[in-house]
Amino acid sequence: MDSFATSRPLPAIPSFVLRHLRTPDDIASMNDIANAVRRSQGDDFYTTAQQMQQFYEDPPGSDPVRDVVVAEIDGRIVGYGRAAWHEQPDGFRIYEVLAFVDPMVAGEDLFMTMVDALETRLRVIAAEHPRGEKLFESFGGDSAPEREALLLGLGYEPVRHGYAMLRPTVDDLPDAPLPEGLEIRDVLPEHLPAIWEADQEAFSDHWGFSPATDSDYERFATDPVTSDTSLWRVAWDGDEVTGQVRAYINDEENEQLGRKRGYTEFISVRRPWRRRGLARALIAASFPLLRARGMTEVGIGVDTENVSGALSVYEKCGFIPINRTTTYRRPLV
Repeated sequence: MDSFATSRPLPAIPSFVLRHLRTPDDIASMNDIANAVRRSQGDDFYTTAQQMQQFYEDPPGSDPVRDVVVAEIDGRIVGYGRAAWHEQPDGFRIYEVLAFVDPMVAGEDLFMTMVDALETRLRVIAAEHPRGEKLFESFGGDSAPEREALLLGLGYEPVRHGYAMLRPTVDDLPDAPLPEGLEIRDVLPEHLPAIWEADQEAFSDHWGFSPATDSDYERFATDPVTSDTSLWRVAWDGDEVTGQVRAYINDEENEQLGRKRGYTEFISVRRPWRRRGLARALIAASFPLLRARGMTEVGIGVDTENVSGALSVYEKCGFIPINRTTTYRRPLV
């Protein structure tokens, strides 16, 4: 059956349908809605239809056939959501409620129906897992007070915050030398496994970390926006990767929003090389590359409670917060 199960009555909207995903037909509309939701919430993150298509070929923690819900009115997609789960190294199982509703038609009933459908699906998934700590998780931010109010009303509580940050210039960063004994090397195809493993090791002590899958590695290596290795700055100590900044440019985003922004993202430093200015040096080394491609500003995202003190590093590099995001959780019962 194509309809998606819920535990509450559907909204009293004529021609309203809640169904499963149909690929590739649904992808472009889903991507348009995701980008519209982000814009309405002040989030500059933007995906291309190609990225969305690649992502939904094997979304992390989800079965695209069973775990993606699509909402239609009169045959037009007005929202979608994805149920996903992962297990943290501490044994907690996190069940993600990822709902996107077109801001032009969004209403409380529609959003609550999407959340209910995803929670219903996640309860089925969770029932197949061993006993232990199980938590629903969703997202929001300061620019989405209506969403936050609805989630709080359902018993979700804010547990973590992040910043989207902006450096309004790509001017060189003074006094950011590479630590002695390290060198930046151009990325070759044979370097990709070592770069990936170093990144995973560096993030293993970060909040919310879960081990990556083969599909995650495939996206890392082939994503149409973020896999341009000519923009990456990777530091080596002999034959060991010590840290990295995988900068990228989303040309479609810049065209849509009328700007020239690059990103210094996917920043990681392995523990033996932390507290030596390596992240700052790699960020600084990224600016000339972005400037040479015509960029005039740089974006970055950060967990405000990052264990390695990333927020302070980014502020010292000239980044300023422009939007705050929030992660919400509540017990799965």
